Amino acid sequence: MKQSVPADVRRLEFTGVPVGRYALSVFHDENANQKLDTLVGIPKEGFGFSRNPVIRFGPPRFDKVSIELPSGFTRTSVRMQYLL
Repeated sequence: MKQSVPADVRRLEFTGVPVGRYALSVFHDENANQKLDTLVGIPKEGFGFSRNPVIRFGPPRFDKVSIELPSGFTRTSVRMQYLL
């Protein structure tokens, strides 16, 4: 039975990724210009990272957002953040 997904949730599936340590970053390209728009260095569009770190100044370090990808099925979620 297929689960229903809330309207504000998007799913991405990556296949064939080798076992290892990875970090995921995403952004909501609201105007479809294929870049993260900023205003004096502050993102104007939504963004998120694996492990959902608290964002202060600049992007988080790899060790704060990386996840270990074992063999088999793995799931993680990314909470989008909108600052402006």
